[in-house]
Amino acid sequence: MRATTVGGALRDAAAGGGTFLYDGDETITYRGFDDLADRAAAGLLARGVRRGDRIGLLGLNTPQWLAVFFGAARIGAVVVPLNVRYREAELAHMLGQSGARTVVSAATAGDFDFAAFFDGFRPELPGVRDYVFFGTGFPGGDSFDDLVAAPSDPEALAAARAAVTPDDPLLILYTSGTTGRPKGAVITHGSLLASASAQAAHFGMDEREVLLGHLPFNHVGGITCTVMAALVAGGAVALLPAFGPDAALRAAERHRVTLLSGVPTMFVLMLGHADFADRDLSSVRMCVVGGSNLEPALGEAIRRGIPGASLSGLYGLSETSGACVLSAAGDDAETVVRTLGVPIGGFEARTVGADGAVLPAGETGELQIRGGCVAAGYWDMPAETAEAFLPDGWLATGDMALQEPDGHLVLRGRKKEMYIQGGFNVYPVEIENVLAAHPKVAMVAGFGVPDGVLGEVGCCYVVPHPDAGPPTADELAAYCRDRLADYKVPRRFVVTAEVPLTPVGKIHKALLRERHLAAG
Repeated sequence: MRATTVGGALRDAAAGGGTFLYDGDETITYRGFDDLADRAAAGLLARGVRRGDRIGLLGLNTPQWLAVFFGAARIGAVVVPLNVRYREAELAHMLGQSGARTVVSAATAGDFDFAAFFDGFRPELPGVRDYVFFGTGFPGGDSFDDLVAAPSDPEALAAARAAVTPDDPLLILYTSGTTGRPKGAVITHGSLLASASAQAAHFGMDEREVLLGHLPFNHVGGITCTVMAALVAGGAVALLPAFGPDAALRAAERHRVTLLSGVPTMFVLMLGHADFADRDLSSVRMCVVGGSNLEPALGEAIRRGIPGASLSGLYGLSETSGACVLSAAGDDAETVVRTLGVPIGGFEARTVGADGAVLPAGETGELQIRGGCVAAGYWDMPAETAEAFLPDGWLATGDMALQEPDGHLVLRGRKKEMYIQGGFNVYPVEIENVLAAHPKVAMVAGFGVPDGVLGEVGCCYVVPHPDAGPPTADELAAYCRDRLADYKVPRRFVVTAEVPLTPVGKIHKALLRERHLAAG
């Protein structure tokens, strides 16, 4: 019988043996890691953590981070994953809103001293009563080594494990905040396992699989689509503390990675790296691109650069616990770049109009998803939960899409990103897809801005391709006019060296638009 909790899934994998993690020169087996997770669970129990208690977990992608995650899962505690790029405002909101009582954090990350930060910030977090650090913390804050060395109470640990159910909250995963205050999606043991298991089955994953673990663990791409998908298949994860194109390519070659995932920006950086041609990536059988539409030029570049790999898009949200839509097996190149894919694992998808009526194939409406992957709602936000998580089990994603007769989904953009130019609805993603094929364009982000005559008009920020000269606004406008209806052609173009990114590598459109409007 398949395990129904994350702690149980790890125990099942440990019974099968095999390698779980590659961490630099160290190889960690499932059995060895299962023991480490048990010691972390015992340490948390010894510190007073109980089922339902929230634990803020901040750090890079390390075995220690995962040990705390699985240890917390094993006793029914709820993990609040935090990105190392977060600072005062984000940390105060997420730890405060979730009611976290314990923080387990990296002492340092890059050039930032989190131990010193939390030491000085403790008065602002009165609900946090206990601090543990990966490394040397402040006086009164113990280390990870102290945590896993705590005396164990086998009976208490067994009782805590037995009390955990599939419907128990496992993660409070905060959205990246591209459209306002982050909301904490409540991912349960069952919803996370449903998404990870569906992905593993869709890709035919087994114990031979090696996934590159470079996506941040505070994101479903890292924890669900990488770690848990590998675990339910009995495969391995080659850990990277954080993404860097050189480190990613070296790790993929060294550990014979078979499944390589990332957002488009990551693939652009890897393919453009000076040493790319010198890296042996012949072990890679699948490249999975998520986070935004897979642009035709990038899809072609991946095929040329890693010719032995199949290519898949991926659509998933914090609210779906991970992947819920993937390219179908056998999809041709045109279909992979044109569509998101098809619902996986028995999950359902539909599109609805503004009145909530289900739309026929070929009509654009809001995309809704239903299935075991759907989260339990937003933490302590009943109004927002009622708006997105509908009574009949459907999740209103806020994304606009159309569904083709064969079930493939085509993304049209965010519902809130749509703007109205002279009475016509315009979805920026359609314009972005056109401009992404321009030979001088590396990255593009579009949005609507106020206009005194037309109400709103399109504005596009363009990052030039490093191997080409920067395009002019007239050149870009002409390119769009040849391929789009006139009302969709942006009226304003800004060519820039860089655009702001979210912590998971997506273009931060809300911040970009805010800066643009502030600059006048």
